[in-house]
Amino acid sequence: MFSSHSLLLVLKDFIRSMSIIALGLDFGTESVRAILVDADGREVGSAVSSFEHGQMLDTLPGSETPLPDRYALQCPADWIESAAVATKEALTSAGMVGDEVVGIGVDFTSCTMLPTQRNGTPLCELDGWKSRPLAWPKLWKHHGALEQADRMTAIAKERGESFLKRYGGVIGLEWFFPKMLETIECDRDVAEAAEVWLEAGDWFVWQLVGGDCHALVRSTCQAGYKAMWSADEGYPSQDYFQAVHPKLAEAVANRMPGEMRSPGQVAGHLTEKMAMRFGLPAGVPVSAAIIDAHSGVPGVGAAEPGALVMVLGTSSCHMLNATKMVDIPGVAGVVEGGILPGLFGYETGQAAVGDAFAWLLKLLNRDSFDDLAKEAMALPPGAAGVTCLDWLNGCRTPLMDGAVRGAFTGLGMQHGPAHLYLALMEASAFGVRWITELLRHGSADHSASGSDESGVPIDRLIATGGLPHHNRAFVEVYADVLGMPIEIHPSTQGPAVGAAVLGMVAAGPEKTPFSSIAEAASAMAAVPEDQRDLIMPRPERTRAYESLYDRYRQLADAVAQQRI
Repeated sequence: MFSSHSLLLVLKDFIRSMSIIALGLDFGTESVRAILVDADGREVGSAVSSFEHGQMLDTLPGSETPLPDRYALQCPADWIESAAVATKEALTSAGMVGDEVVGIGVDFTSCTMLPTQRNGTPLCELDGWKSRPLAWPKLWKHHGALEQADRMTAIAKERGESFLKRYGGVIGLEWFFPKMLETIECDRDVAEAAEVWLEAGDWFVWQLVGGDCHALVRSTCQAGYKAMWSADEGYPSQDYFQAVHPKLAEAVANRMPGEMRSPGQVAGHLTEKMAMRFGLPAGVPVSAAIIDAHSGVPGVGAAEPGALVMVLGTSSCHMLNATKMVDIPGVAGVVEGGILPGLFGYETGQAAVGDAFAWLLKLLNRDSFDDLAKEAMALPPGAAGVTCLDWLNGCRTPLMDGAVRGAFTGLGMQHGPAHLYLALMEASAFGVRWITELLRHGSADHSASGSDESGVPIDRLIATGGLPHHNRAFVEVYADVLGMPIEIHPSTQGPAVGAAVLGMVAAGPEKTPFSSIAEAASAMAAVPEDQRDLIMPRPERTRAYESLYDRYRQLADAVAQQRI
């Protein structure tokens, strides 16, 4: 006779033996990736499709009128078209017809947000609004709301708003409500025409599953980190929004319909229309969206607290789960259950990483860093006196200030491209060290004598995203500066795999072997300890970086006083 437990194990093995595939859609700054992953974590097919309009930084489509400084916009039609193309190509590469897909997960850049009509039509697609920049989606890196973010922070501090403690005391200029307020103050007509304000990730999921705007699903992850929402308190109070601007209070009260659901929970099911467009069966469950970087946590199988997951790409985000909440200045958010259920998810980040390296390549008129990397890594720590501050697109953590800028100092006639490259890598690594000290000690002062117990522990470092695989020297510098091993996860697509994990969970235990995100993440993405690709720190370089880190912090202190 089989026990009920034995029957369950047999059933799970049988389910595993079947063709169970989840689709992960990973939206980046320039493109979307579709990835097909089975229940054992095998990536059976993938494809990438670039957005036709990419990032709109200079002009709107069909216009020659320059956009204002700090604008970064996108075209929502690109998201649907590119996702459909990538999904069909991924299915073709896997030799599949689509019936094997049991669930869909979506990760998206955030805060990327847009105004729409009640039926979901973006304002920018309507004839009367195509020429109005603020009718278009604002990309995460849109920095036009600097003044609004500063004012919202100042008013929150004056009022002693409780939500500020979850965000290091600062409201970021890339976040949801500053961007909404920017439209209210800079283009009143667009703000009046906007019937629904929402994150792009939520909009995309809405388009997949259809339905009335009042039933649209908003991600607790996106709202928690970018719109100051919490399960206990909801959004900030109407009194606070009224103090900022009466029109903002009205918009929050009347133009943000929907219900909150966590990533992995079902937001709805794929409509017939979208099923035909994507080459999938109608009725497939679709998970609530997750922020792209946060998706990297389940995407590398990091289901335990204490693992700092660094998603290294255009910018970088660092996610850390902990068992307690600590007030830490400069974090981009602490959300209970924001990344994984039952844990406090801490987010920090750096505003320019891959972007900074691309800038340096362009400056040096080079196609790649391949040859330069060997020359740079042959230099001693400190790049022969050249120090870089990596705030080329502002400082996310710890300052949460998009108006500061980077610097190179100590340059002389004897320095060349390799010195600049090493200094930039070191600057990025010093920034991460600053962040880890902040998390561990609960203080932005690296000279503080706090113990790990005053903050949250960091036991393990995992790097994911394309950058660690394309630039191993970069990770070596990180390990040296941090004095800790860094694991490079074998998948170059951690966030995409994480989205697939959420799609698998959304399908439910009746269709998959999994009943939780942690269970699915461990089975589909974790790497056995004896198979991990570890970059080990070199003790002699780690020692040398102690004084060089002090020099970096001194430069940061000086530059932080200068805002553009």
